[in-house]
Amino acid sequence: MSSFLYGLGLSAFRHRWRVLVGWLLALALLGGIAGLVSGDFDDEFSIPGAQSQAALNQLQMNFPEAGGLGASMIVVAPEGKSVSEKGLRADVESSIARLKDLRYVEAATSPWDENVSGLISKGKAAAIVNLQLEGDATTFTDTERDELQEQAALLQEQIPGSQVSMGGEAFSVDIPKLSIVEVAGIGIALVVLMLTLGSFIAAGMPLVTALIGVALTMCLLFIATGLTTINSTTPLLAVMLGLAVGIDYALFILSRHREQLGAGMDVEESAARSVGTAGSAVVFAGLTVIIALLGLAVAQIPFLTVMGVFAALGVFVAVCIALVLLPALMGFAGERMRPKAARPGRRAAKRAAKSPEASEPAPVKRKGRIRAGWVALATKVPALTIAVVLAVSVGLSLPAKDLALALPNSGDHDSSQADRITYDLTDKYFGPGFNGPLIVTAEIIGSEDPLGVMKGLKEDIEAMPGVDNVPISTPNRNADTGFVQVVPTTGPSDPQTRELVEMLRAQSANWEREYGVATAVTGVTAVQIDVSERLGEALLPFGIFVVGLSLVLLTMVFRSIAVPIKATLGYLLSIGVAFGVTTMVFNKGWGKEIINLEQAGPVISFLPILMMGILFGLAMDYEVFLVSRMREEYVHGASAQEAIRKGFIGSSVVVTAAAAIMFFVFAFFVPAGEGPIKSIAFALAVGVAFDAFVVRMTLVPAVMALLGDRAWWLPRWLDRRLPSLDVEGESLRSQLELTQWPDPELGLVVYTEDLGVGDLFSGLNLSLRAGQVLVVEGSPTSRAALIYTLAGRMQPERGRARVGGYLLDGQAAGVRRNSTLIDASGSANLLTDFQTAKKANRSVVMIDGADALASREETHEMQRLIDDCTTGDSERALVLGVSEADSVAKFLTHGFYVVDLASGADRVLFSAPRQPQNNFSPAPVVQQAPLKLEQTSEGASRVIS
Repeated sequence: MSSFLYGLGLSAFRHRWRVLVGWLLALALLGGIAGLVSGDFDDEFSIPGAQSQAALNQLQMNFPEAGGLGASMIVVAPEGKSVSEKGLRADVESSIARLKDLRYVEAATSPWDENVSGLISKGKAAAIVNLQLEGDATTFTDTERDELQEQAALLQEQIPGSQVSMGGEAFSVDIPKLSIVEVAGIGIALVVLMLTLGSFIAAGMPLVTALIGVALTMCLLFIATGLTTINSTTPLLAVMLGLAVGIDYALFILSRHREQLGAGMDVEESAARSVGTAGSAVVFAGLTVIIALLGLAVAQIPFLTVMGVFAALGVFVAVCIALVLLPALMGFAGERMRPKAARPGRRAAKRAAKSPEASEPAPVKRKGRIRAGWVALATKVPALTIAVVLAVSVGLSLPAKDLALALPNSGDHDSSQADRITYDLTDKYFGPGFNGPLIVTAEIIGSEDPLGVMKGLKEDIEAMPGVDNVPISTPNRNADTGFVQVVPTTGPSDPQTRELVEMLRAQSANWEREYGVATAVTGVTAVQIDVSERLGEALLPFGIFVVGLSLVLLTMVFRSIAVPIKATLGYLLSIGVAFGVTTMVFNKGWGKEIINLEQAGPVISFLPILMMGILFGLAMDYEVFLVSRMREEYVHGASAQEAIRKGFIGSSVVVTAAAAIMFFVFAFFVPAGEGPIKSIAFALAVGVAFDAFVVRMTLVPAVMALLGDRAWWLPRWLDRRLPSLDVEGESLRSQLELTQWPDPELGLVVYTEDLGVGDLFSGLNLSLRAGQVLVVEGSPTSRAALIYTLAGRMQPERGRARVGGYLLDGQAAGVRRNSTLIDASGSANLLTDFQTAKKANRSVVMIDGADALASREETHEMQRLIDDCTTGDSERALVLGVSEADSVAKFLTHGFYVVDLASGADRVLFSAPRQPQNNFSPAPVVQQAPLKLEQTSEGASRVIS
């Protein structure tokens, strides 16, 4: 990965104009497509497979006048008057007639209709007119909403002193919007970047790349609105997350770039290395966030899955831009990115200006002293630090047990919105349950007395606790579906309403016995209750998924048991604190004025699962950047305590800046945030701040200090089985150090030093040039181990090797691309394999089981392949795995090397008593020390040891 990213960064740096123009063209193209095909957002919360959703779908088919889009107009009479007064009632009736004349109004139910009840308040101070509209919330236009509002305003003018408000489902659309407050958050992020990177140019780059990434994500999202259903919270969530991670990922790479430039590295090389090293960590960090967000699909709720997919898309775009566009911008900036003190001419002038006495090491900078003091304080008495952090975490997490969740309704909107005004007036004059009526459907197609059944259901439901009234209980025109509207005594978000839904469902069996009809509970409120319940059920499996993923990934990264457990427990502490503080502010209303929250109430039902997914990825980012530096120091010989100190000082500045940027980006979405985005942004801001500054930068050093060397213990058997994730690009550093190993002028295709895998083979020092042949003699298991290792298909346990120009350690993918491996004893189509290998232009051809061919045709094709690899002008080397070396001598016209894996012996064989072509004088390939070759004046090679 790191070598691939190094090449990608180098290419982007060198072709910066093409890269920049390509990204801008992609943005323009996607923006144009989005403008042509984008659709509307849909805040309908559906849940496939749930009883309430199935019943609602059936109701919309069989009883469209009851199951379509609804609206309601509440009329409040002037003080001291009744809505039933003759003149006032006539005005309302005339308004109803005008509403019915509108083409999109399918029905307008008068509060005085003899078939309904409960639409006039008990004191007759208010009345409600119910409307059934054409289409759904996504197709109902703003123009049509304005026309209904005009009708309400006209009626209010007709009745002086009255209050008329139009609201309901058709008016509950609330699209969150960006404001100047969120833009101010970007300004704060710029200040943090300036302080961290020390350059205005460097500080501006993360903002530019993050904004381009967000713009691209928005274009893709708006294109998708024309193809699928997308919730209105999704865009702002993608913007918020895309900005945060886009800035942070660019910061990680740029800080490494500036550090390397400060050390005097060439600009081009530094850009490529920063992408190859810090970019590897960015890929890992982005991958964890993406996996966690895609894991939201475990809830099996479409709108949540779509939300996770597009949030993950925003993160993916941010990663791509950090790896491709950012190095191109580094190329445009050039030497201006280099810290001033390290620029050519300045360093020498500074040294010349100093006196000889001034050559003493400079004292630690103040910022460095602060970091050193922080880690020293955290690790001085680690047990005490751990106890304090745990006590604070538990204390702040306890309120989370009372976290109230619900899906949004009009009561959560701003008090100035039309649907909120209608909601409040309805609550005041009719009771809270009128804002969230339930619907009971009955399959009455087999009933002989449908009217009697509906009357019986009405009476039974009215007698149930928690029911305010039953305004409607009627069959449809075909008398196959019954419709009962139930008004609870409590509001749609009240837990008692959930209990009423459960009681109504529990009565289903009794009603089927008594009336012979199947019933179901549905309606918007019932669907929302079912969605919330499904979300609650998904929390445990999603939590297990996230925690399990955390343990596995971190074990692979840090090669430790204790570090992943500590990191995961810290993540759970951060989640608990975020939920606890959110409960205190949003549910209980403590300090709600600070965040511009009008009233306390439930938070969006999908906040917990969404929060767990996003915070998991961000927490793992901080863990990797902080602890990987500690591990690097420990692996290079520092004591456990010294590694903690050096690693913390070296990495905490970037973690601090990244966390501060995340916090400010999320926090500035809170004051002006609308709907669910306010609580999501608040919870993320709290979670990020606590995780970075309390868990990662305080608890982690304390736990590491308490564990000492035990923090890095991993059972050997597990270490062998776990794949290695090089998130800091250590393999790239090794590859760059070995660029001239072995000497490129020697022209060696295969070169190894002390190569070994377990007991299968060990201590092999091989050198092979183009046109030469190596025969591996031994058992099928041992020779396959060597051949598969040389082909990049198997990881060596000892030694190092370069095959076809690529190192086995870190560039195994390149080895695989530049080598051909044929298993002659296991291939299903050997003839094709030989023919393909002959045509392929690869540096090494390896044939295992070359002495086990089954047919003359296979023998002939292998002979052609061998001849092609051993001609005088061949650019390929050949490796043959056999049981007996003599078995392949007949195929070879040149000399060949033999290594006997069983005995470790080596020898040089010739296929004929004549001298090979081209004055070839082969040398043994198994040596006590690696071969060193030079060319003689005659063009032959000889050993010079």
